[in-house]
Amino acid sequence: MNNERILIVEDEVIVALDVKSALKSFGYKRVTYVTNYTDAINFVKEENPTLIFMDINLKNSKDGIETATQIQKIKNIPIIYLTAYSDEKTIGKAVKTNPIGYLLKPFKREELKTTIFLALHKINSSKELFNSEDFIHLGLNYYYNLKDEILFYENIPIKLSIKERALLSILVEAKGNIVSFNTLEALLWPDFPVSNGALRTLLYRVRSKLEYKLIETIPSLGCKLSNKI
Repeated sequence: MNNERILIVEDEVIVALDVKSALKSFGYKRVTYVTNYTDAINFVKEENPTLIFMDINLKNSKDGIETATQIQKIKNIPIIYLTAYSDEKTIGKAVKTNPIGYLLKPFKREELKTTIFLALHKINSSKELFNSEDFIHLGLNYYYNLKDEILFYENIPIKLSIKERALLSILVEAKGNIVSFNTLEALLWPDFPVSNGALRTLLYRVRSKLEYKLIETIPSLGCKLSNKI
């Protein structure tokens, strides 16, 4: 049990050591803490942690939200934010990075225990659900079942229209290569020409159901699934 590799990014050493001690008392033995953006990025690249506890307010460093954003460009690692701030602006910025949890300081050990238990259960449930060749990870916790043409955010299905499913399937099958606008129009509307705005509107609808940057548009050429996420 508890083979998970856990990273704590916290600039207050006393807090970091307390969280580390608590996690070890829960049975999680592979726990490391760092205090800044640079060390967090290096650790993610070298050690590939299962889960990250991220303090939002990192002194003398990029803040936790910026750090989380950069980490997600490297690998999709679930993040639980630690913060003393509960204002709407801070939470709004944090939510955009799709954290798996949010703990307000000061928190009790039981709150920490419950949060990590639920987070790891959610991670493992998603792994079981998507452990199939039919599922393609698009990035940022979005998955696409190419066989059944079903889009998921984590384990929640997202409703798509027939044309939306067709467009997403074409982009998934292209495996990150650019598909020209002319090709998309020919594949999506093979029997009749469409107005110039039809494809643009369809792209907008699909992107609105995903994290917007997952589909990259190249002006005058076409679009593709982003390979930067």
